[in-house]
Amino acid sequence: MKSGDRLGHLLGRRLGRQFGWLWAAHGTSALGTWLAFGAFPLIAIQVLDAGPAEVAALSSVGAAVGAAVAVPLGPWVEFRRKRPVLIAMDLVRCAALLTIPGAFALGVLTFLQLLLVSVVVAAADITFRAASGAYLKTLLPAEDLLVANARFESTAWTTTIIGPPLGGAATGLLGPVATVVTDAVSYLLSALGIRATGGHEPRPEGREAARLRAGDLLDGWRYILTDATLRPLFFNTALFNGLVMAAQPLLAVLMLDRLGFAPWQYGLAFAAPSIAGLLGSRLARPLVTRFGQHRVLVVAGALRALWPVGLALMGPGTGGLLLVMGVEFGLIFCCGVFNPVSATCRLERTAGDRVARTLTAWAVTTKASTALLTAVWGVLGSLLGPRTAIGLAGLLLLATPLLLPRRTPAPQPDPEPAPIRT
Repeated sequence: MKSGDRLGHLLGRRLGRQFGWLWAAHGTSALGTWLAFGAFPLIAIQVLDAGPAEVAALSSVGAAVGAAVAVPLGPWVEFRRKRPVLIAMDLVRCAALLTIPGAFALGVLTFLQLLLVSVVVAAADITFRAASGAYLKTLLPAEDLLVANARFESTAWTTTIIGPPLGGAATGLLGPVATVVTDAVSYLLSALGIRATGGHEPRPEGREAARLRAGDLLDGWRYILTDATLRPLFFNTALFNGLVMAAQPLLAVLMLDRLGFAPWQYGLAFAAPSIAGLLGSRLARPLVTRFGQHRVLVVAGALRALWPVGLALMGPGTGGLLLVMGVEFGLIFCCGVFNPVSATCRLERTAGDRVARTLTAWAVTTKASTALLTAVWGVLGSLLGPRTAIGLAGLLLLATPLLLPRRTPAPQPDPEPAPIRT
């Protein structure tokens, strides 16, 4: 048995060797990302003596500018073979990250370089995700998309559980620059894994050689907003993700400053419940098989909105820690069920020649809304206090189920793609 066949047998036997390599590449890069979690702020603080405003800019400005840079890449990716784009984005991220240890070794590392690298990585991340969704739709039949998305979700939560503790240990022993090297290497290994998928990917039909027009930049948003299922799901996702992430910095202030939790307790409160995401993602397919996609989408989407408001009730000591862990466990479990079902619904509802543009618009909006809401909640936290601002975010989240699709029509008719020959 060839190495690629063995990997496909171990990782994705039912979905084939090509998906096995794609899944392995996804897991490798995800693990590298979590190993390097928090590396950029640490480098900015420990190496460059950056202040709070500069550290905040690394995550907010870097992500926002990266999202803006990715906007024209959606139409560009749409009319190109997706596997070379995936490999190119992995190599771009690898090369960009490797400039940091190189500059550090030469003593010329600057904050501006960190910011530029964060922009490049953010833009490449969005482009990679868009191309990956389009490639997955050509690689597998529609009935296997939920299985594939559930495996991606399961892998994401697994790497979330094991990555930060290992990365923290590596940072303590070798410094944050070393984890950046690990992240860069993970993208190189991901590129090699995607290359190993093999096969001949058909060239997408369309005006590949035509010049990109200004109107093309909005194609993804137009497609989403004219679809009765994608439109509410789009607004629900952007608002839900934005509000959840906007409360995270305030939660850190509340736990570490106001309530006096130790850093290890703060880390435990979010790392341990991540096992719920693994459990939820494994239940997604059986639940859809029994109850149907729409019912699972709506119920899981509604239930995940009920948990965060409980964080405003957190107190000090063991009871407060257990409350946070319980809330996060319930929230993450519901997200673990909802996310692969939502991703599958999105792919099914999107025509094959619109996937890259649609997923790019989706990711750009999600990142931009998260950055905006995080900034707004930072101001609210200063004016009202972190606990009140967290409670306000939780109350607004209770309204997000109203944005879920009221019904799920049949999947969007789509001509059968030419098979990828092996």
